[in-house]
Amino acid sequence: VVEASSLSWGTRIKGFIACFAAGIVCSLLGTFLLWVPRKGLYLFAVFYTFGNIASIGSTVFLMGPMKQLKRMFEPTRLIATIMVLLCFALTLCSAFWWHNKGLALIFCILQSLALTWYSLSYIPYARDAVKKCFAVCLA
Repeated sequence: VVEASSLSWGTRIKGFIACFAAGIVCSLLGTFLLWVPRKGLYLFAVFYTFGNIASIGSTVFLMGPMKQLKRMFEPTRLIATIMVLLCFALTLCSAFWWHNKGLALIFCILQSLALTWYSLSYIPYARDAVKKCFAVCLA
């Protein structure tokens, strides 16, 4: 990664933190804007989804864009990536075309769950640990 980027490691870390923080701020702002009369649903869907996209995009500073895309579509995280992208689209569709606040909230929750599962794919054995934890809790 160091050879493929003209940015120093410190600059890339700062870019990652700034982009990730902007993503969190946008998601929180979207949540607060949900309760604005008439336009709240649209603002919520856009800000929440954009915030999550910025959070995922923050890793581009660490890996680079091509490596990020390649890793997103590796077999181990392909389904998680598809679910995240599908939830992004369905959140926006439920707000702009279907005008259904309940569906938008459901898709935002699914968006968060899919992003969590996607993120866990980068931590060795994290998904297995979560599966075992749920198996123990449900047994």
